[in-house]
Amino acid sequence: MFALAPLAACNGSLSTIDPAGPSALRVADLWWWMLGGSLLLSALVFTLLFMALFRRGIADRQKPDRKGVWIGWLGLAMPIGVLSVLLVYALWVGERSLPTGTAALRVEATAYNYGWTFCYEDGSCSEGVMRIPAARPVDIDITATDVIHSLWIPRLAGKMDAIPGQVNRLRIEAEAPGRYEAVCAEYCGIGHADHRFVVQAYDIGDRPDGLEAAR
Repeated sequence: MFALAPLAACNGSLSTIDPAGPSALRVADLWWWMLGGSLLLSALVFTLLFMALFRRGIADRQKPDRKGVWIGWLGLAMPIGVLSVLLVYALWVGERSLPTGTAALRVEATAYNYGWTFCYEDGSCSEGVMRIPAARPVDIDITATDVIHSLWIPRLAGKMDAIPGQVNRLRIEAEAPGRYEAVCAEYCGIGHADHRFVVQAYDIGDRPDGLEAAR
């Protein structure tokens, strides 16, 4: 029971391993794979450390070719193999996170010190709250007016930089209606800690007035 206590902190409005959309789910899966890989490598390191501490002289008693086996397989091959698998999986997750095709809705997100403006296809805009339909892909065109910021909605997607004079696109999708907290993930000045906003995912049948329904 005590060992499971730290997992209680895994849920929450800003938890990356409590996903609420397909993009965030891939990020969470990558996190668990990386945790598994780190545990595997840690077990290897502690095993070798245990052998070094409690089996003194073992290296001296082994033949040179036997030492090479230990160094080659446990010291090189296994770490390289584990890290290579994690790298390939991380690249696959990154590729799947790129927008492909046409999303149901496009939102323009503009960051500034210290707030966020969101403009929609029908010409309406909102401050501090981004409204999107649930269960529909949404492309966010992200930019900034002053310094570099970073848009991060942990339960819906990974991070994307907001850079002045440049537009970066991020695709998100909320599986269900609800409120999802978001933050600026790039230090941008003394007000950075309060540089937040909220994503309001609404049921398509209950869309807010003034917002065009997703195609």
